[in-house]
Amino acid sequence: MRLNQATDYAFRMVLYLASLPEGTKITGAALAEKQNIPERFLLKIMRNLTAAGIMKSYRGVDGGFALQRSPEEITLFDVIEAVEGQTELQRCLHDISSCSRGCSGMCSIYNAFADIQRDLVTKLKAIDFAELARQESQLQAACGAAGDGPLEKAASNEL
Repeated sequence: MRLNQATDYAFRMVLYLASLPEGTKITGAALAEKQNIPERFLLKIMRNLTAAGIMKSYRGVDGGFALQRSPEEITLFDVIEAVEGQTELQRCLHDISSCSRGCSGMCSIYNAFADIQRDLVTKLKAIDFAELARQESQLQAACGAAGDGPLEKAASNEL
């Protein structure tokens, strides 16, 4: 399984907002600049994240985006599903009738990938953005270059 660029951007957007104080709102333009994401692409991704209940959109003069749920409630799986939709490692995991052998899920390859898929989903659902934000903060501190990390630089700028 290879995740697309939109999913990578979505991870960065959610991680950045998870690193800010809860309820912090940021404009799409500011977030695009801070995370080096094309603004039009960011807004398209935000629609998916908003529809999935991960982000909240605010309209008007004081408009912007904020996390809809706490970072503890948002997992890697949630973001992947919001941006990529349903993702399976093997096509027959999604549609048993797609088996060109006519086995309908009764082969060793299907069984192997079903186990791998189940383990992958379990792992992705276990990793939340609160933990990722904590890890990111520790990694930035361990770099020994205070203020040089992307999240630190972004957090030091005005929203």
